Amino acid sequence: MDEISIFDIAGPIMVGPSSSHTAGACKIGQFARALFHGTPRKVTFYLHGSFAEVYKGHATDRALLGGILKMRTSDPLIKDSFKVAAKKKIKYEFKKKFLGKRYHPNTVKIVLENSRRKMSVIGSSVGGGVIEILKIDNFNIHLRGRAGKYLSLVVQHDKNKTVVPELKAKVDALKGIRVHDVEQRTYKGKTLSILHMGGRRIKLPEVIELEKTTKHVDFIRSLSKLEKQ
Repeated sequence: MDEISIFDIAGPIMVGPSSSHTAGACKIGQFARALFHGTPRKVTFYLHGSFAEVYKGHATDRALLGGILKMRTSDPLIKDSFKVAAKKKIKYEFKKKFLGKRYHPNTVKIVLENSRRKMSVIGSSVGGGVIEILKIDNFNIHLRGRAGKYLSLVVQHDKNKTVVPELKAKVDALKGIRVHDVEQRTYKGKTLSILHMGGRRIKLPEVIELEKTTKHVDFIRSLSKLEKQ
Protein backbone atom coordinates (compact mmCIF):
# COMPACT_ATOMS: atom_id res chain seq x y z
CA MET A 1 0.00 0.00 0.00
CA ASP A 2 1.34 3.45 -0.92
CA GLU A 3 2.34 5.71 1.92
CA ILE A 4 -0.42 8.18 2.80
CA SER A 5 0.26 11.55 4.41
CA ILE A 6 -2.16 13.52 6.56
CA PHE A 7 -1.85 16.17 3.83
CA ASP A 8 -3.56 13.78 1.42
CA ILE A 9 -6.63 14.00 3.66
CA ALA A 10 -6.55 17.46 5.23
CA GLY A 11 -4.70 19.36 2.53
CA PRO A 12 -1.59 21.56 2.76
CA ILE A 13 -1.06 24.51 5.08
CA MET A 14 -3.23 27.05 3.34
CA VAL A 15 -5.40 30.11 3.28
CA GLY A 16 -8.99 28.85 3.24
CA PRO A 17 -11.75 28.16 2.94
CA SER A 18 -11.24 24.99 0.86
CA SER A 19 -8.32 22.68 0.10
CA SER A 20 -9.91 21.83 -3.26
CA HIS A 21 -11.22 25.23 -4.33
CA THR A 22 -8.52 27.40 -2.75
CA ALA A 23 -5.25 25.56 -2.04
CA GLY A 24 -5.51 23.32 -5.10
CA ALA A 25 -6.45 26.26 -7.28
CA CYS A 26 -3.43 28.21 -6.03
CA LYS A 27 -1.14 25.29 -6.87
CA ILE A 28 -2.51 25.00 -10.41
CA GLY A 29 -1.75 28.70 -10.85
CA GLN A 30 1.80 28.15 -9.55
CA PHE A 31 2.38 25.36 -12.07
CA ALA A 32 1.08 27.46 -14.95
CA ARG A 33 3.39 30.33 -13.98
CA ALA A 34 6.40 27.97 -13.65
CA LEU A 35 5.73 26.52 -17.09
CA PHE A 36 5.32 29.97 -18.64
CA HIS A 37 8.72 31.05 -17.29
CA GLY A 38 8.29 34.78 -17.08
CA THR A 39 5.77 37.43 -16.16
CA PRO A 40 2.52 37.25 -18.14
CA ARG A 41 0.91 40.52 -19.04
CA LYS A 42 -2.53 38.93 -19.46
CA VAL A 43 -4.07 35.80 -17.90
CA THR A 44 -7.46 34.32 -18.79
CA PHE A 45 -8.99 31.68 -16.52
CA TYR A 46 -11.66 29.41 -18.05
CA LEU A 47 -13.55 27.93 -15.10
CA HIS A 48 -15.23 24.54 -15.53
CA GLY A 49 -17.85 22.72 -13.43
CA SER A 50 -17.99 23.58 -9.73
CA PHE A 51 -15.07 25.98 -10.16
CA ALA A 52 -17.38 28.02 -12.38
CA GLU A 53 -20.27 27.86 -9.91
CA VAL A 54 -18.60 28.70 -6.58
CA TYR A 55 -15.33 30.42 -7.50
CA LYS A 56 -16.21 33.73 -5.84
CA GLY A 57 -17.50 32.29 -2.56
CA HIS A 58 -14.56 29.90 -2.17
CA ALA A 59 -11.94 32.46 -3.28
CA THR A 60 -10.94 30.23 -6.19
CA ASP A 61 -10.43 33.31 -8.36
CA ARG A 62 -8.09 34.96 -5.85
CA ALA A 63 -6.22 31.69 -5.28
CA LEU A 64 -5.71 31.00 -9.00
CA LEU A 65 -4.37 34.51 -9.51
CA GLY A 66 -2.27 34.20 -6.34
CA GLY A 67 -0.63 31.10 -7.83
CA ILE A 68 0.15 33.01 -11.02
CA LEU A 69 1.77 35.65 -8.77
CA LYS A 70 3.91 32.86 -7.21
CA MET A 71 2.17 33.01 -3.82
CA ARG A 72 2.27 29.93 -1.60
CA THR A 73 -0.95 28.22 -0.52
CA SER A 74 -0.39 29.64 3.00
CA ASP A 75 0.26 33.24 1.87
CA PRO A 76 -2.20 35.68 3.51
CA LEU A 77 -1.74 37.96 0.50
CA ILE A 78 -3.93 35.61 -1.55
CA LYS A 79 -6.93 37.61 -0.38
CA ASP A 80 -5.32 40.70 -1.95
CA SER A 81 -4.18 39.04 -5.18
CA PHE A 82 -6.37 41.33 -7.33
CA LYS A 83 -4.59 44.39 -5.90
CA VAL A 84 -1.16 42.79 -6.27
CA ALA A 85 -1.86 41.92 -9.93
CA ALA A 86 -3.00 45.50 -10.59
CA LYS A 87 0.24 46.86 -9.10
CA LYS A 88 2.23 44.53 -11.33
CA LYS A 89 0.10 45.60 -14.33
CA ILE A 90 -1.07 42.06 -15.01
CA LYS A 91 -4.49 41.95 -16.66
CA TYR A 92 -6.75 39.04 -15.76
CA GLU A 93 -10.19 37.73 -16.61
CA PHE A 94 -12.38 34.89 -15.33
CA LYS A 95 -14.79 33.16 -17.72
CA LYS A 96 -17.16 30.25 -17.21
CA LYS A 97 -16.62 27.52 -19.82
CA PHE A 98 -17.55 23.87 -20.19
CA LEU A 99 -14.26 22.14 -21.06
CA GLY A 100 -15.66 18.66 -21.65
CA LYS A 101 -17.09 15.65 -19.82
CA ARG A 102 -13.69 14.05 -19.27
CA TYR A 103 -12.59 16.75 -16.85
CA HIS A 104 -13.12 16.79 -13.08
CA PRO A 105 -15.62 19.44 -11.87
CA ASN A 106 -12.79 21.42 -10.22
CA THR A 107 -10.96 22.23 -13.44
CA VAL A 108 -9.54 25.37 -15.00
CA LYS A 109 -7.87 26.23 -18.28
CA ILE A 110 -5.32 29.01 -17.82
CA VAL A 111 -4.08 31.00 -20.80
CA LEU A 112 -1.01 33.15 -20.15
CA GLU A 113 0.28 35.76 -22.59
CA ASN A 114 2.90 38.44 -23.01
CA SER A 115 4.47 40.11 -26.05
CA ARG A 116 6.74 37.11 -26.72
CA ARG A 117 4.70 33.99 -26.03
CA LYS A 118 1.32 32.43 -25.25
CA MET A 119 0.75 29.20 -23.31
CA SER A 120 -2.24 27.27 -22.00
CA VAL A 121 -2.46 24.82 -19.11
CA ILE A 122 -5.43 22.70 -17.97
CA GLY A 123 -5.42 21.51 -14.37
CA SER A 124 -7.83 19.92 -11.89
CA SER A 125 -7.99 20.08 -8.10
CA VAL A 126 -9.14 16.64 -6.95
CA GLY A 127 -9.20 17.04 -3.16
CA GLY A 128 -6.92 17.55 -0.17
CA GLY A 129 -4.61 19.88 -2.07
CA VAL A 130 -3.91 17.19 -4.70
CA ILE A 131 -3.88 18.47 -8.26
CA GLU A 132 -3.60 17.03 -11.74
CA ILE A 133 -2.06 18.82 -14.71
CA LEU A 134 -3.81 17.38 -17.76
CA LYS A 135 -2.82 19.51 -20.72
CA ILE A 136 0.04 21.83 -21.68
CA ASP A 137 -0.78 23.65 -24.90
CA ASN A 138 -1.79 20.82 -27.29
CA PHE A 139 -0.09 18.04 -25.33
CA ASN A 140 -2.36 15.75 -23.28
CA ILE A 141 -0.50 14.67 -20.13
CA HIS A 142 -1.29 13.40 -16.63
CA LEU A 143 0.79 14.75 -13.76
CA ARG A 144 -0.67 14.05 -10.32
CA GLY A 145 0.67 14.91 -6.88
CA ARG A 146 0.55 16.95 -3.70
CA ALA A 147 1.61 20.55 -3.44
CA GLY A 148 5.37 20.97 -3.77
CA LYS A 149 6.09 17.28 -4.41
CA TYR A 150 7.10 17.42 -8.07
CA LEU A 151 10.79 17.06 -8.92
CA SER A 152 10.40 17.10 -12.68
CA LEU A 153 11.64 18.87 -15.78
CA VAL A 154 9.27 19.66 -18.64
CA VAL A 155 11.08 19.80 -21.98
CA GLN A 156 9.63 20.78 -25.35
CA HIS A 157 11.81 19.73 -28.25
CA ASP A 158 11.90 18.61 -31.87
CA LYS A 159 10.86 15.04 -32.60
CA ASN A 160 14.45 13.83 -32.35
CA LYS A 161 15.32 10.55 -30.64
CA THR A 162 18.68 11.80 -29.35
CA VAL A 163 17.31 14.61 -27.16
CA VAL A 164 16.00 12.67 -24.17
CA PRO A 165 18.95 10.23 -23.84
CA GLU A 166 21.32 13.21 -24.00
CA LEU A 167 19.35 15.16 -21.40
CA LYS A 168 18.99 12.13 -19.13
CA ALA A 169 22.76 11.54 -19.21
CA LYS A 170 23.44 15.20 -18.42
CA VAL A 171 20.98 15.25 -15.48
CA ASP A 172 22.28 11.94 -14.11
CA ALA A 173 25.78 13.44 -14.20
CA LEU A 174 24.69 16.19 -11.79
CA LYS A 175 25.64 15.38 -8.22
CA GLY A 176 22.69 14.20 -6.12
CA ILE A 177 20.11 13.90 -8.93
CA ARG A 178 18.86 10.89 -10.90
CA VAL A 179 16.17 10.58 -13.58
CA HIS A 180 13.91 7.64 -12.68
CA ASP A 181 11.14 7.96 -15.27
CA VAL A 182 10.35 9.78 -18.54
CA GLU A 183 6.92 10.54 -20.04
CA GLN A 184 6.54 11.70 -23.63
CA ARG A 185 3.77 13.13 -25.81
CA THR A 186 3.99 14.25 -29.45
CA TYR A 187 2.00 16.77 -31.46
CA LYS A 188 2.68 17.92 -35.03
CA GLY A 189 6.41 17.30 -35.09
CA LYS A 190 7.05 18.47 -31.53
CA THR A 191 7.58 16.37 -28.42
CA LEU A 192 6.89 17.20 -24.79
CA SER A 193 9.06 15.12 -22.46
CA ILE A 194 8.71 15.08 -18.67
CA LEU A 195 11.78 13.89 -16.78
CA HIS A 196 10.86 12.76 -13.26
CA MET A 197 13.83 13.02 -10.93
CA GLY A 198 14.86 11.94 -7.46
CA GLY A 199 17.29 13.53 -5.02
CA ARG A 200 17.93 17.20 -4.44
CA ARG A 201 16.26 20.14 -6.17
CA ILE A 202 17.90 21.17 -9.41
CA LYS A 203 19.56 24.59 -9.50
CA LEU A 204 18.72 27.47 -11.83
CA PRO A 205 22.20 27.61 -13.44
CA GLU A 206 21.96 23.87 -14.13
CA VAL A 207 18.64 24.26 -15.97
CA ILE A 208 20.00 27.20 -17.97
CA GLU A 209 23.06 25.15 -18.93
CA LEU A 210 20.91 22.16 -19.97
CA GLU A 211 18.74 24.38 -22.15
CA LYS A 212 21.72 26.17 -23.68
CA THR A 213 23.83 23.10 -24.49
CA THR A 214 21.18 20.64 -25.74
CA LYS A 215 20.29 20.82 -29.43
CA HIS A 216 16.70 20.68 -30.75
CA VAL A 217 15.26 21.99 -27.43
CA ASP A 218 12.67 24.80 -27.38
CA PHE A 219 12.55 25.16 -23.60
CA ILE A 220 13.20 23.40 -20.30
CA ARG A 221 11.07 24.22 -17.25
CA SER A 222 11.26 22.95 -13.67
CA LEU A 223 8.07 21.97 -11.82
CA SER A 224 9.74 22.48 -8.44
CA LYS A 225 11.26 25.60 -6.95
CA LEU A 226 14.73 26.19 -8.32
CA GLU A 227 17.74 26.70 -6.10
CA LYS A 228 19.51 29.85 -7.34
CA GLN A 229 23.03 28.65 -6.49
